[in-house]
Amino acid sequence: MSLSMYKVSVPVFVRGLRVMAEALRRAQAHAAESGQPVDTLLSARLADDMLPLTAQVQRASDTSKLSIERLTGIAAPKFPDNEASFEQLQQRIADTIGYIEGVGEEYFADSETREVALSFGSFKPTFTGESYLLTFALPNFFFHVVTLHDILRNQGVRIGKIDYLGPYAA
Repeated sequence: MSLSMYKVSVPVFVRGLRVMAEALRRAQAHAAESGQPVDTLLSARLADDMLPLTAQVQRASDTSKLSIERLTGIAAPKFPDNEASFEQLQQRIADTIGYIEGVGEEYFADSETREVALSFGSFKPTFTGESYLLTFALPNFFFHVVTLHDILRNQGVRIGKIDYLGPYAA
């Protein structure tokens, strides 16, 4: 059986978002146990020119939900990027997963050949759905997942590679 666009997107995005949610739970527990200010964790960056932890969640959320929208035509919810607590970040993740899981496999019919045109300033590529998902959307999504992981590691949260990989399906 071949892989479908649905199988290569929905479960992958949901799994990555759940990995982020668990990392945030661990970070919140770390802050409570260590006395590290929550604001320090939420605003932490790996480098001055990189986005903070909150923005990593927001970008992973946006990348996943907008990818599903671009592949299926089912409008994604819009979120204002104003999360300022672990609870609000968890809610955003839950809302993103709710949208993604609510888009049925039938909406992905012919999505591999759907034209996806992006426009970010001077960056204006056009992709087939398959190329978009495999060469842009998934790498971008995982950039933000791993950056969140690395920010938390850098801030002393005890998480490792197995936490980043998350639970395995049988």
